[in-house]
Amino acid sequence: MLNSKIPDGRLSQKWEEYKGHVQLVNPANKRKLEIIVIGTGLAGASAAASLGEMGYQVKAFCFQDSPRRAHSIAAQGGINAAKNYQNDGDSVFRLFYDTVKGGDYRAREANVHRLAEVSASIIDQCVAQGVPFAREYGGLLSNRSFGGTQVQRTFYAAGQTGQQLLIGAYQALERQVALGSVTMYSRHEMLDIVKIDGKARGIIARNLITGKLERYFGHAVLLCSGGYGNVFYLSTNAMGSNVTAIWKAHKLGAYFGNPCFTQIHPTCIPVSGDHQSKLTLMSESLRNDGRIWVPKKQNDTRRPNEIPEDERDYYLERRYPAFGNLVPRDVASRAAKERCDAGFGVGTSRQAVYLDYAAAIERYGKIECNKLGIDNVSAENIMHHGKEVVKEKYGNLFDMYEKITGENPYDIPMRIYPAVHYTMGGLWVDYDLMTTVPGLYALGEANFSDHGANRLGASALMQGLADGYFVIPYTLGSFLANEIRTAAIPTDHPAFIEAEKLVNDRIHQLKNINGNQSVESLHKKLGKIMWDKCGMERNAEGLKQAINEIQQLKKEFWSDVRIPGDIEEFNPELDKANRVADFIELGELMCIDALQRNESCGGHFREEMQTPEGEALRDDANFQYVAAWEFKGEHEWQVHKEELIFEVAKPTQRSYK
Repeated sequence: MLNSKIPDGRLSQKWEEYKGHVQLVNPANKRKLEIIVIGTGLAGASAAASLGEMGYQVKAFCFQDSPRRAHSIAAQGGINAAKNYQNDGDSVFRLFYDTVKGGDYRAREANVHRLAEVSASIIDQCVAQGVPFAREYGGLLSNRSFGGTQVQRTFYAAGQTGQQLLIGAYQALERQVALGSVTMYSRHEMLDIVKIDGKARGIIARNLITGKLERYFGHAVLLCSGGYGNVFYLSTNAMGSNVTAIWKAHKLGAYFGNPCFTQIHPTCIPVSGDHQSKLTLMSESLRNDGRIWVPKKQNDTRRPNEIPEDERDYYLERRYPAFGNLVPRDVASRAAKERCDAGFGVGTSRQAVYLDYAAAIERYGKIECNKLGIDNVSAENIMHHGKEVVKEKYGNLFDMYEKITGENPYDIPMRIYPAVHYTMGGLWVDYDLMTTVPGLYALGEANFSDHGANRLGASALMQGLADGYFVIPYTLGSFLANEIRTAAIPTDHPAFIEAEKLVNDRIHQLKNINGNQSVESLHKKLGKIMWDKCGMERNAEGLKQAINEIQQLKKEFWSDVRIPGDIEEFNPELDKANRVADFIELGELMCIDALQRNESCGGHFREEMQTPEGEALRDDANFQYVAAWEFKGEHEWQVHKEELIFEVAKPTQRSYK
């Protein structure tokens, strides 16, 4: 069994005890230590800024033209924190318990409790940075509800929370850049880790403008490169989002935890045709006020406003009365798929359900009219004032939907369908966030630790900032305290030369294939295999087929891909080919992991394992562990297990009814 290095003591005291006894690095020694940070989203930017502020010499890398282009900018709905501003019964324990339960008891208790503990500090930090969170009339920060909870704990900035939080972290990062403690390398992509004496000591990066390979030393390397949802081709991720950084680490010895745990988001704009290269998320915050329904009649072709109330099936409210439209994402996604598969889907594809704001607009309109003292108010007046309230809370999301679909969601219900969004799997890390390679850390979505088999909405931003601002500044010292006598290693060391040669050889091998198929077309083939056979539902036969098909696709890719342009120049197709090659290998491991996990839990739904009501059926006796995969060679992995022990949140069959 793997050693997660969880501190002893009561769950609620582990983090405080850890902080009181962890090894420290004194300020003078910090100035001698160099740290590499890969990725400048919320986890990376907050980590680089915090470590730079502490005195470390930090080198931060992103493949975008600016740290502000990191995909964290796309998060919409909010960030969770246990502040209990609403006085509705929230607490650190409730946030911890909701997260463990929402993840279907496949997360590590100690990490989740630490996350809940530091959540309140995240909000204070961001407010101090000037993040413009929404506020109530009296000045207090506003909260709204998200799925899987019965309290309002989600702080937000309209429908652009990720953007505002990233600007805050970016400001902190740029301050350290100006002070000289952080050196920023934009348009640089990490293509390999350099290991010396078994420890991570640097990276090989490709300058994406010139195409040249460059070597960088670090006493430690932090991977903050996000998730791998684009293995499915169509996802809500930015098109550049990829698995390459953590995959290279995996192939050099870092175990990969729970790769098959993928989150399907229930609230996305449906696929409209073969032309699409990505999907657009409509924030889960819309489920806060919107009602989801389908017609009660199969294959109903009427427009939604023509279907009377008694002929509508508000199926989430019917099936899950306690949580209604705010069930967790995995539950809502499967329920939508079930209704569409049964013939009740809407739209031209019949692969969509309605998200309706009519009731919310009317409710808010009446409240506003009462506040304004308007008597004998007309329906038109109610609708006018209601739309203004909804516009203030969700306006940019409604505008985005109208621009994409050409339909006005204030007047016609939105059409939504589940899509790949987040990945709970990632590099296995211990309590310190260190991988199985000493000196190599993984933060945010790049690690597996906090969300189990399903992430609750508004928890990704929470984890990214928690890891960067409040966890890694403590835990990194535990490793670096023993490295203060290690001088900077010159990049002409044989390990750097060998690593660069391997990267260079692979790039030339790719470029010299000169096949007939575009990178995009091969990526699309991979995505179809993954979505059809390792997507919202999986079964043993389909997963076995997928493994064979992916192995064949890998051969096809390495014999027939076509990459135009040259190597030593700006060449996005070459960059993409590198990433898709890694996605293909990852896809095989995801299917292997899904096949061996013979249970249903959270977003991993095996058709063979479900309750009579169609809910996920766990097998705690045989699968209450983290599956951490070690790379052994082509098509070959070995699984290691970390037993999950629940001292406080005892596993039960999840129920949101």
